[in-house]
Amino acid sequence: MKDFINKLYRNHSLIYKGLLFISTTFLIVYLFPKSGKFKYNFERGKPWQSENLQAPFDFAIKKTDAEIDSEKKELVNKIPLYFDLDNKVKNSVESAYETQFRNAFSDSISNRVYNNLFKVGKNIISELYEFGILSENYDFQKDRSVSILDGREKVKDGFYSNLIQQDEVSSKIDKILSDNNYTSFKTNFVSLFFDLIEPNITYNKSFTDKVLEDELAKISHTRGSIAEETLIVSKGEVVDGETYQILKSLQSEYESQVWSKSNYVWVVFAYTLLVALALLMLLLFLRKYRVSVFENNTKVTFIFFNIALLIFITTLVVNYNSKYIYIVPICILPLVFKAFFDARLGLFAHVLTVLLIGFIVPNSYEYMFLQIIAGIVTILTVSELYKRANLFISVGQITLIYIIAYFAFFVIHEGSVEELKWETFIWFILCGLATLFVQPLIYIYEKLFGLVSDVSLLELSDTNSKLLKELSNKAPGTFHHSLNVANLAEACANEIGANAMLVRVGALYHDIGKMKNPTLFTENQSTGINPHDELSSHESARIIIDHVISGIEIARKNNLPDRVIDFIRTHHGTSIVYYFYMQEKKDYPEVDKQDFSYPGPKPFSKETAILMMSDSIEAASKSLKEPTSTKIEAFVENIINKQIEDGQFLNANITFKEIQSIKKVLKSKLANIYHLRIEYPE
Repeated sequence: MKDFINKLYRNHSLIYKGLLFISTTFLIVYLFPKSGKFKYNFERGKPWQSENLQAPFDFAIKKTDAEIDSEKKELVNKIPLYFDLDNKVKNSVESAYETQFRNAFSDSISNRVYNNLFKVGKNIISELYEFGILSENYDFQKDRSVSILDGREKVKDGFYSNLIQQDEVSSKIDKILSDNNYTSFKTNFVSLFFDLIEPNITYNKSFTDKVLEDELAKISHTRGSIAEETLIVSKGEVVDGETYQILKSLQSEYESQVWSKSNYVWVVFAYTLLVALALLMLLLFLRKYRVSVFENNTKVTFIFFNIALLIFITTLVVNYNSKYIYIVPICILPLVFKAFFDARLGLFAHVLTVLLIGFIVPNSYEYMFLQIIAGIVTILTVSELYKRANLFISVGQITLIYIIAYFAFFVIHEGSVEELKWETFIWFILCGLATLFVQPLIYIYEKLFGLVSDVSLLELSDTNSKLLKELSNKAPGTFHHSLNVANLAEACANEIGANAMLVRVGALYHDIGKMKNPTLFTENQSTGINPHDELSSHESARIIIDHVISGIEIARKNNLPDRVIDFIRTHHGTSIVYYFYMQEKKDYPEVDKQDFSYPGPKPFSKETAILMMSDSIEAASKSLKEPTSTKIEAFVENIINKQIEDGQFLNANITFKEIQSIKKVLKSKLANIYHLRIEYPE
């Protein structure tokens, strides 16, 4: 049991990665659509690339959106408007008319005229209330059909023009009087009917809407059907018109069919295999090419978290409305990974993420092409992310690439630009603006995951920071040495394309351990008294070696990032404190080398190798007497060649060509420091 526990403990890092791999795989699969995926890709106006396609089952041909919209519009105009009739109003008006007619006309007119006028008035009421008078004016077309309801019973059909609006009553009275040659009595009739006439028709909007809703629900979304094994399209045939709609119908039917339990399990299993394969490729890439990242569980978690997060956000957007998918700033992923790791890892992870998102989005080929191209542009254009101008320029270039690529795809699909959806360009611009969020996002990630980016390195390079201020006060000679090393190392890094900002910060902090006993290091001895004269060679060597351990302790106490602490650990590698070793060897020839060797480790990156070379050259250059170009060249060659012979750079991914370039820079810088001129032959 104890052996089993010990084995688990020794392999706890791999076990954690396995659990992370499994949980991320299942999370991503959970976000994927669980229906089948149509296995054919086709585009309108393009030849069918696959073999002859026959209908795998019976299915209906779906109508296009334009066809359905047209039917809905036609139905809206066809459905009558419903109005409620109040019968009591007409009866009330007729009763009041008989009573008030006598008061409106004088007794001076003859009985015949009186009776005729009475009949004309009755005709006016009949015509006004034949369909009814509206309670208010509505903005409907005159030829729109209407139905009059008395309670729940339909009593009359007609057109909206048959209904009389209140401002039309006067003109109706004029017309009837004119037809009967009684226009001279207009004033009497208008005065009479002004108080009598009341509206009796009210628009029943709720009932009209309900009828319309019921009728719209009856619209069929299909037209005709395709029988099983019917030939749909032949290889090489241009997919256009009716064929395109049949294929879209088959695709929709295939992806929306209800899956049985066994089919569902198989679909999920297949998705799991594909996602697991993609994530496994990422882990293998890290294990082979980015060992330091692979061995750090926090960094692996960070990578998997960002991939899952982007897939989750894209799924939310697709479920809401797939036309907004290009607003999701996928290019943030390579930006973030490049800031914390490197461009190669950023691009590799970006491509894998886009391939996984391709299972979710419509037009997956177009989407993946756009995003991969944009990711490549991101990696190639974004450098020195801590410079705000660089980020804005790169985001502008990314947005431009999106727009150009989308425009090209649209023209290929449609053959023209007449129906180009210009609002899609707005989504790309919004995507670019969202990409600018990478700066605060990097800061958040630094705090959450304890990672360090170039932005943090820029802050650490400030010589007015608390720790560097303390170094300059306690060990001014060491501080000056660190500044010189930083300048040398930065120039070397720029020459071979290494991370200059990281090297500079590492150089500034590499000797902070000397603050513990500053006067025991020659650069801080201003009195001319050397404390090492009172110590044995063994004790002196131990003090010199311990400045590395002390530096690591001070760095951890001040929360310096691990990437910076690596420079403190490796800047002497496993080299020997040569001066005290030789002193000890004079007295004790059988001296143990290990007692005078730094604990290491050896430099394991270009940046840490550059610091070792620059530190050794700068420190040793103080002993140069009457330096000349020839002396400096031999001096640099001897020191660096000795480090190569000792195998100090075996773990660093640095080439001999790059070391030669570094030598050249160091020789040039030392020559400038000592103000040397070219030596002319005598």
